[in-house]
Amino acid sequence: MSLYTPEYKPTGDEIAVIETSKGTIKVQLAGKDAPIHVGNFVELANKGFYDGLRFHRYVEGFVIQGGCPNTRGLTAEQVVSGNYSGPRAGTGNPGYSIHEEFTTNPHNEHNDGTLAMARSASPNSAGSQFYFCLGPQPFLDDGYTVFGDTIEGLDVIHSLRAGDEIVSVTIENLA
Repeated sequence: MSLYTPEYKPTGDEIAVIETSKGTIKVQLAGKDAPIHVGNFVELANKGFYDGLRFHRYVEGFVIQGGCPNTRGLTAEQVVSGNYSGPRAGTGNPGYSIHEEFTTNPHNEHNDGTLAMARSASPNSAGSQFYFCLGPQPFLDDGYTVFGDTIEGLDVIHSLRAGDEIVSVTIENLA
């Protein structure tokens, strides 16, 4: 899969507003530390890519993960049970990957409420799937790119479970 370089160049002022079925989360995006990841996330959000997707992975005390396009059109029950036809939730992407930035991000720390990009075994395999940390996860610092920190809605993050909906993602303070 080819590596994509976003056209959007972040300023560091961008805030993601993530409306979920459990409430609103606001994230200060780290455009200066992870410009490829933030640029990619902003472009996907502006296209409506995340609207209507579902969180597909919840591990108590670890992460809540979403952003897989394979969850589009599925019910919460289908996501949780895995009982549906089609590609498995958690295996989808936007059709490309982006270059890792965990080796260059000076603030790549997985804290409670940190927003980071999920990936497969290859360091350069992230695309659209993201996760929020449910508590500090320092062992992830050397392998996954952090691209934002929650500034509002940490209680919402902790209430999310697999099957909950990402209603919409909008970006404030665009360049």
